[in-house]
Amino acid sequence: MHHTLLSALALMLTAAPVAAQGWIEIERPRIPTPVSPNIIRVSSEVRTSIEGRVARVEVEERFHNSGGGIAEGSYLYPLPGEAVFQNFSLWMGEQELKGEMMNAEQARGIYEEIVRRQKDPALLTLAGHGLVRAQVFPIQPGETRKVVLRYTQLLERSGDALRVRYGLGARGGQSGTWRLTVPDENSYGVPYSPTHALNTRRDHDRLEITLDTKDGGDIDLFLPLRRGLVGTTVLTHAPGGEDGYAMLLIAPPATESGPVVPRDLSFVVDVSGSMSGQKLDQAKSALRQALGTLRQEDRFRLVAFSNSVRNFREGWAPATPEMVRQARSFVDALEADGGTNIAGALDAVLGTTVAEGRLPIVLFLTDGIPSVGEEQPDRIAATAAGRIGRSRVFTIGLGPDVNTYLLDRLAKEGRGAAEYVAPDANVEVAVGNLVAKLRRPALVNLRIVDSPVRLLDLSPAQLPDLFYGEELVVFGRYRGEGRGTIVIEGERNGRRERFTADASFSRVAAGNEFIPRLWASRRIGDLTRQIRLEGQSEALIREVRDLGLRYGILTEYTSYLVQEPGVVAVGRNQPMMDGRGGVAAMAPAAAPAEQTGDVAFRRAKESGRMSQATTLAEADAVAEDKMSALGAEGRALRRAGGRMFAELSGVWTDVNHGDTLRVTTVAPFSKAYFAIVRALPELGPSLKVGDTLLVAGRRVSLKIAAGGRDTMSDTEVREFAKAFRGV
Repeated sequence: MHHTLLSALALMLTAAPVAAQGWIEIERPRIPTPVSPNIIRVSSEVRTSIEGRVARVEVEERFHNSGGGIAEGSYLYPLPGEAVFQNFSLWMGEQELKGEMMNAEQARGIYEEIVRRQKDPALLTLAGHGLVRAQVFPIQPGETRKVVLRYTQLLERSGDALRVRYGLGARGGQSGTWRLTVPDENSYGVPYSPTHALNTRRDHDRLEITLDTKDGGDIDLFLPLRRGLVGTTVLTHAPGGEDGYAMLLIAPPATESGPVVPRDLSFVVDVSGSMSGQKLDQAKSALRQALGTLRQEDRFRLVAFSNSVRNFREGWAPATPEMVRQARSFVDALEADGGTNIAGALDAVLGTTVAEGRLPIVLFLTDGIPSVGEEQPDRIAATAAGRIGRSRVFTIGLGPDVNTYLLDRLAKEGRGAAEYVAPDANVEVAVGNLVAKLRRPALVNLRIVDSPVRLLDLSPAQLPDLFYGEELVVFGRYRGEGRGTIVIEGERNGRRERFTADASFSRVAAGNEFIPRLWASRRIGDLTRQIRLEGQSEALIREVRDLGLRYGILTEYTSYLVQEPGVVAVGRNQPMMDGRGGVAAMAPAAAPAEQTGDVAFRRAKESGRMSQATTLAEADAVAEDKMSALGAEGRALRRAGGRMFAELSGVWTDVNHGDTLRVTTVAPFSKAYFAIVRALPELGPSLKVGDTLLVAGRRVSLKIAAGGRDTMSDTEVREFAKAFRGV
């Protein structure tokens, strides 16, 4: 791969008409010189404001010549097809230079010529953009040049949300921020991005959303429009020939001035001897923080346990200022000593009758395994399950000595979540984040009561409670096709409420490519937790393995498939083939039977992270950790576009490819290459893996290699695209 002058700013191929950052194309002298310019981006600031359904975008970028030669060339910026160009300025000292606008056909020709010349597929972008081009006057060595581009764009409507998209490309550079300003924030629910973590700040009635641009990637952001209590959005993706994928976004506002569900909170903290020192100090700080979130309509209990169980007071305490002050004094006096009586602590907080109009929540924090009283985790869990009732149970395990089976099962039975905090992590931060999320319930006992199609494999399978300031994102599959209304029902202040979302479920629906990967990550997290709780079965292991291979997600059941030289896994229910065309031996999957220790802690933490992933970055984080571990062992692996590639005999090979798939080979950067890219734009990220690669489709695979076809007819390209997608 050759990145040279364009390494600082490459354009990512995308299947949707999003804008992408500009770059400077240097005009190379015909006669090579001993010193060459090197243009790098030093900063990029993207400022977007929304007025109704119109986004006004201002892009300010600075480029620096860090080389030894003078740079001349053009600044190029692709605009989305629906954008309206306003103006462009490039400064040379005090002189302001203007740009020109090209149509989509001219733009496509320029893109393909640059890709062909630079031999860098990272420069591909979607045909259909317009192109702004401005001449760059000589940039002297050491000089920095600023460019500013302004355009407006009509935002598309996705369900009950406005959708904002922007292509950052492959970034680089020293600094950069993408900023979106939304007036009248009360008109919107909680913003959500499936691609990036968002930072939000509210100033009076304005909402400001920012994210760091240095890591790049295409930004996808939803601004739910409030219709009553919540905004609801349904998105779909259907590759054809199989069940489709769906995402349901339920977003309440950040705050609500009206009445909210009163809570009965039980704070349960382990003060056994192993908690002494920093862990107890952080846990005490977290409890003080949690007490500070109580509202006047809440009630609370405070329980500390070691050999025995110690209550702050008998029964529920009202959240009055004086009672909270006394509770803080109780926390300050806690000391670590003795064993771990988990059964006794659970018995103290479960089984209490709670009024229907109140929401019982249990926060259970421990760093050890049962050592006092009942010590069998399955018996403790079974007893607790029979007494949980309507309580929501959230467990927090500190370090690898916790029993992951027990904490996971308590959270599952209690319709909550299990959080695992590494020994070097901050307990106070983990507890604080959880408490902040649970601060203001909006709707409880949620369920989907009607849908125009059959919904399958939802994650989460049982909808959790909805809290103000926290979006609820549900992923799943759907069968069939139809158009109509999804109806969701929940309880608010003891009353049943219904809200709806209009949705269209097609058999084939392009776009929203992030949905399958996020669904697969959630599904794998749910399945691996199920395996740990219920034991292994061939069906569960096969499903985890198939999902991991298809979506490029490494798990304990797929890692070994890419560790053996010459072994590539193929499609569903097909044997693995070795590099010589023979059937490779199926390595036995490691049984995750351990309930405590480093391995159990890591697996439980991975399952939790995957089952709760709401962004692609979160979903990829677990797989990247495994990739790093395999890379340290000398394994040649790469991930791109939701696929996993292993290097086999100099060819980066999609692990889903098998000998049963027909292969079409095209020459890199040929006319056939660009024709296929236009027909299958989702291949763009995968093409960056290497110069020679093999990408698996549903019924045919694509190989990019020297000696392949240079041309293909339009009919051949269409038929290949259909076979690749399996439609």
